[in-house]
Amino acid sequence: MSIIEQLVTSFIASAGFGIIFNVPKESLLKCGFVGMVGWIAYILLSNGGIDIVLATVIASFIVAVISQYFAKTYKTPIIIFTVAGIIPLVPGGLAYDAMRNFVENDYNMAINLAAKAFMISGSIAMGLVFSEAINQAIRKSKHRLTRTLR
Repeated sequence: MSIIEQLVTSFIASAGFGIIFNVPKESLLKCGFVGMVGWIAYILLSNGGIDIVLATVIASFIVAVISQYFAKTYKTPIIIFTVAGIIPLVPGGLAYDAMRNFVENDYNMAINLAAKAFMISGSIAMGLVFSEAINQAIRKSKHRLTRTLR
């Protein structure tokens, strides 16, 4: 699939899940943009030879940073952008393949795929938490700096 197709489908997927989650209409394009940027970052990193788990951590970190920026700029809860933006990174197809292999009694492949899906899911959470931790550290350092300058 070409990069343009990846851009379009990830944008539509993120905006579509925004519709399902009842995101305000003025935020739908932003949700699509966040998901598109996160997915393209993932694709470029994984095609560049980086392990998919690390690529997912970096892409989810990027999604969280953009979501924090949009939430602050547009005075909207961050969860609106984060949930819709993370959707393209969720390893649903991998989890499906794992369950299909369990049903077909191919346990070795099923465990391999399930472990990979679990690691990718954990890396999404790590990227989000890491971004929030950095954001909190920056806020605290700004707060301390303004207190000492008074």
